[in-house]
Amino acid sequence: MRTLVTSGGRCSDVSTDDVRRILEAGEGGFWLDIEGPDEADYELLLEAFRFHPLTVEDVRVQNQRPKLDEFSGYKFAVLFGADLRGDEVAFREHHLFLSHDWFVTVHSEADAAVADVRRRVREDASVTRGSLVFLQYLVISAMVAGMFPTLDQLDDAIDRLEDTVLSRPTPATLARLTGVKHEVAELRRVLGPQRDVFQRLLSHALEHSEGDLPLYWRDVYEDLVRQYEEVDSLRDLITGAMDVYLSTVSNRLNGTMMRLTVIASVFLPLTFLTGFFGMNFSFMVARISGSEAFAIGVGVMVASAVVQLLLFWRRGWLRG
Repeated sequence: MRTLVTSGGRCSDVSTDDVRRILEAGEGGFWLDIEGPDEADYELLLEAFRFHPLTVEDVRVQNQRPKLDEFSGYKFAVLFGADLRGDEVAFREHHLFLSHDWFVTVHSEADAAVADVRRRVREDASVTRGSLVFLQYLVISAMVAGMFPTLDQLDDAIDRLEDTVLSRPTPATLARLTGVKHEVAELRRVLGPQRDVFQRLLSHALEHSEGDLPLYWRDVYEDLVRQYEEVDSLRDLITGAMDVYLSTVSNRLNGTMMRLTVIASVFLPLTFLTGFFGMNFSFMVARISGSEAFAIGVGVMVASAVVQLLLFWRRGWLRG
């Protein structure tokens, strides 16, 4: 699917032939969004726009990292968006060609942020302010801002895992924590280079005094810095949650061992008494007999158990 948006605010679906005619007529000031590119789109990028084959190959192969390359007449950038699906982060790779005359974005799957910009332009043409630079800012800013809901969802997921760790720590919870930690590490691996991309764009715009462009890139750069800091905070939260898990499990183990120790301690004097008086020496067998001796023996054992339990209770070993 190809959507053409002009800096004047017109938005329409076009074919590759339509785009070729626009380029041959020398018309500029438009944004071309290509979703799910096919061979015709690759030919359009190579032949009509005359993009470098390396950049088109990057679009075709995917699996790039955030970067910014400069070519004759345009810049080529790779940016990422992300969605949270369950406990896994699904990345969306965007390829952007930026020029003073046109702006081309290519992505394999639908993106809510890009679709939202197209909807805003259809509903209100003045949103572009009649400037291609501002239109580029709208699209790129929407792509970057689309990461914030994902970070918020990750934060909520980590909070729920922390509550689970405190109430029901299980190996499955630890496995989920480890999985989320890996996803946060992947996010950090993407956001670091992505932040550097906009730092380069901002530096380049400042050096060449490209009108209001530095202001737009600075706004996007600040969003990326916030996202990178949030990812670092999430990583610290996960590390803290894993420490809480280990501490909780250790405390529960200590509590279990304490209860077992109490049980063993209660039975220790009982075992001694039954063992001592249960010996079959004739002296003891001849003198310890009758119901009175049996009652005294049972009473001593019950008294020793009660005294121990009271002592353990006063020390708090039987509480919690």
